[in-house]
Amino acid sequence: MLDPRFLRTELETVTERLKVKNFDLDVARFESLETRRKEVQVATEALQAERNTRSKSIGKAKANGEDIEPLKSAVAEIGDQLNKQQEELRKIQAELDEISWSIPNIPDASVPTGTDESDNELVRSWGDPTNFTFDAKDHVDLTSESKLLDIEVAVKIAHSRFMSLRGPLARLHRALIQFMVDVHVQEHDYEEVYVPYIVNDESLRGTGQLPKFEADLFKIQNEERDLYLIPTAEVPVTNIARNEIFPASDIPKRFVCHSPCFRSEAGSYGKDTRGMIRQHQFEKVELVQMVRPEDSWDALEALTGHAENILQKLGLPYRVMNLCGGDLGFSAAKTYDLEVWLPGQGQYREISSCSNFLDFQARRMQARWRNPDSGKPELLHTLNGSALAVGRTLIAVLENYQQADGSVQIPQILQSYMGGLTVIDL
Repeated sequence: MLDPRFLRTELETVTERLKVKNFDLDVARFESLETRRKEVQVATEALQAERNTRSKSIGKAKANGEDIEPLKSAVAEIGDQLNKQQEELRKIQAELDEISWSIPNIPDASVPTGTDESDNELVRSWGDPTNFTFDAKDHVDLTSESKLLDIEVAVKIAHSRFMSLRGPLARLHRALIQFMVDVHVQEHDYEEVYVPYIVNDESLRGTGQLPKFEADLFKIQNEERDLYLIPTAEVPVTNIARNEIFPASDIPKRFVCHSPCFRSEAGSYGKDTRGMIRQHQFEKVELVQMVRPEDSWDALEALTGHAENILQKLGLPYRVMNLCGGDLGFSAAKTYDLEVWLPGQGQYREISSCSNFLDFQARRMQARWRNPDSGKPELLHTLNGSALAVGRTLIAVLENYQQADGSVQIPQILQSYMGGLTVIDL
């Protein structure tokens, strides 16, 4: 969430910057509530001071042998008024909090204006789109006869937008996961973590999925409390820092985590329903960093480079896009999308999002570090990115490494993970 003091003192600036995200803040409601909050708070503090003064006078009157009943009655009456004012203040603050929790992060000045992905800005590209001497197939047509990718059986077992993998395709999926985790642990100094796949509402509130995006989540029926399947490992991994104060020697933190992800895809029905592009359940290898505020922009470039490194090692053509305001996520100040070339579709498709959240998530989670210069706790800056979305990487390998006879070559860097297998016959 935004700094409440900044929101109060720079409301006009906040309102203008949020328009880049196509978000219209209800300024009139906020200002009305803030004005009323100040009035009630002043009145509350005045009553508290008066009650304290009257309470002290009771002791003096009692020492002087005076009748203290009238004083006690007056203090009790002030107490009743104070309780009413405090309750009103609590209600006003609850409304202000509701507004604050629903306000997205302010986009960085480098974020381009725009309404959707068509307005995103090309930053750079790597590799040339793969060309073939034959008609390229998409991943669904490539696997249709072998049934190594089986959508129908997944529908039978669960529902639409699930998938089942078999044999060498399942092994390739697992190989990609192991490869991605190994690269980040061995080459980029990330610490591998394993986390719960079910989280509480505090965790989702901390990273920004709640309260606004509850419809996108799979909620678990539980009598004791609200629990949810994770939409991404970003949620449990980032919440490692919730309500913590880390010593400066522990910062920066770099975590890598493989996990399944579960998304209801509310509002996306009819979009990308073919094959594995948009699923209710999929795998990702997620990167999370927690850094000093002055280091977060450099960290974003580094983290994005780590995700790009996976694509380069796999020999997959891609491009990096700077998301426009209208395509930028709720919690992000800036996001780079990596889009991989899919020859079967003849277009680039998102395979990773790498974001800097500044102190937006940290303030919601109270994730802090102790600044040795001041000796005081300060908010961390948090970042995350996929490196990569495993299912879409599998699609990219299938489509970019397909052969004229319908088989698929295995990228050389993955062959050791495949027991030396070099080709998948589909």
